[in-house]
Amino acid sequence: MTEIAFHFNMPQKLPYVLRLIRKAVAAGARVTVTGAEAQLRTVDTRLWELAPHEFIPHCAAGAEAHVLQHSPVLLTADLSLQSQPQVLVNVGAEVPSGFERFERVIEMVSLEDADRQAGRARWRHYADRGYAIQRHDIQVKGGA
Repeated sequence: MTEIAFHFNMPQKLPYVLRLIRKAVAAGARVTVTGAEAQLRTVDTRLWELAPHEFIPHCAAGAEAHVLQHSPVLLTADLSLQSQPQVLVNVGAEVPSGFERFERVIEMVSLEDADRQAGRARWRHYADRGYAIQRHDIQVKGGA
C-alpha cells in the first residue's frame, strides 16, 4: 500500500518543497511533483534559479524520452505519464488521480487557510480509504 505523509504548518511552501526534492534526489529517489500548471511552472522556475552547485535535473512531462529518462524529477499534472512511480510530491489542492501507483505520497500544506482546508480534505480522503498517514509538523521541527 502507498505510504502517505503530510508535511504541514510550513510558513513558506515552495522553499520547503525545494529542500524536500533535493533531499529525495540525493537519496536516489525519482520524484514526481504534481499540482496545478501554475504551481508546476513556479517550481520549475525556482529549480532553475538554484545555485549551479545545487542544480537538480528536472523536466516537464512533455519532454523528449531521453530527457525524461535522465531526469530524477518530473513536473506533471497528469500522473498517467509517469512510468517510474516512486515518490509523489503534491503541491496542489486536490488528491492527485493515480496517486496509488506511487510507493510514497508527500502532501504539502502551508499555513494559509485555504491550503489548510484543502489539506484537511485530502487527509480525510486518504484516511477514509484506510491509508496510515505519517504526520510531519514543520513548526514543531523548527521551521521551514
